[in-house]
Amino acid sequence: MENIADYQEIVEVIKESGGDAYKRCFQCGLCDTVCPWNRVRDFSMRKIVRQATFGMTEIESEDIWRCTTCGRCPQRCPRDVQQIESGVALRKIATEYGVFPTAVKPIRSISASLIGEGNPLNEERKNRKKWTEGLNVPTFAEGMDILYFPGCYPSYDPRSKKVARATASILNKAGVEYGILGSKENCCGESIRKTGDEELFKRLARENIKTFVDNGVKRILVTSPHCLHTFKNEYPQFMVDFEVIHMTEFLFELIREGRLTLNGEFPKKVAYHDPCYLGRHNNIYDQPRGVLKAVPGLELFELPDAFEDSLCCGGGGGRIWMETPKGERFSDIRLEQAMDVGADVLVTACPYCITNFEDSRLAVADSRGIDEEDESLIQIKEISEIVQEAIE
Repeated sequence: MENIADYQEIVEVIKESGGDAYKRCFQCGLCDTVCPWNRVRDFSMRKIVRQATFGMTEIESEDIWRCTTCGRCPQRCPRDVQQIESGVALRKIATEYGVFPTAVKPIRSISASLIGEGNPLNEERKNRKKWTEGLNVPTFAEGMDILYFPGCYPSYDPRSKKVARATASILNKAGVEYGILGSKENCCGESIRKTGDEELFKRLARENIKTFVDNGVKRILVTSPHCLHTFKNEYPQFMVDFEVIHMTEFLFELIREGRLTLNGEFPKKVAYHDPCYLGRHNNIYDQPRGVLKAVPGLELFELPDAFEDSLCCGGGGGRIWMETPKGERFSDIRLEQAMDVGADVLVTACPYCITNFEDSRLAVADSRGIDEEDESLIQIKEISEIVQEAIE
């Protein structure tokens, strides 16, 4: 890399950026055996680790941007090489020197949108609560039990807005005392941090924390597992400690305590997909399944590669903002697995997963020459949408 003098300097930069664990690798190759990229193309995390150990990593290569931070390789690594942290260290170097391969260049516009409007979708901040139109969704006030933090995609993306609306309907039905902060919210910053932009992450985090503290927030309910992970596991580095709960956990709690009754039926075959940041990163597996099992008429199927071995949808690590060529999308494989087990609906609990699965669903419809509204085509649902149907 021409901007850094020599290999030794690269080694030092990697170390300073949090990637020093690379040196523990003894090249067993377990990371490569579990990496989802090796289902769709030749890819070697072991090779990247080896090169980084000696400062020979090609920062210009797209390979350092492929990792979706799914957590599969750290789960199996016998030497605690910390592939995610080490990979992010390489991205920090690339970001610092402005080296972005073609597929990664959208990150620049994403960063600009996050700085200007507090979201990655280039939407106006003032419109962040437009998803609430027609619903009784109060503004959060100090003393309220829960702040509902829908996140960026459920606030702006047309498909994911349905999830936020379903969530609000459920909270209203259960009599939960909650509110939202609307235009005062910022992106949680999890994904931009994984692309290597640590300074922008800190900026977003500090602004959110100030907003939470100023408004007396103590308990935060989130739709996105990425928000869950960041608020719960990363914001404490700023010396704060909010109680953070994912919607699947809260739904399970509401149903178990009898505060939410599911009277309506959902008579369909459902396959559940474990999102990486809900499952592997935060060990939430039983609660979403418990919710689904409580829905009358619903028949639950397990997919191959479930629980701790769940197949990544491909959206983590900032990949949700990068173009992935047809034939290399993990979400396509997941959709095929759901159809193979005979599911009518593929259900998950993450906005990134929803986005990728809906894209794959359109690809399936196109390949089969059928309309996307055809009832024979598998449906994509978020758990809150199914629960909303069951109570209405």
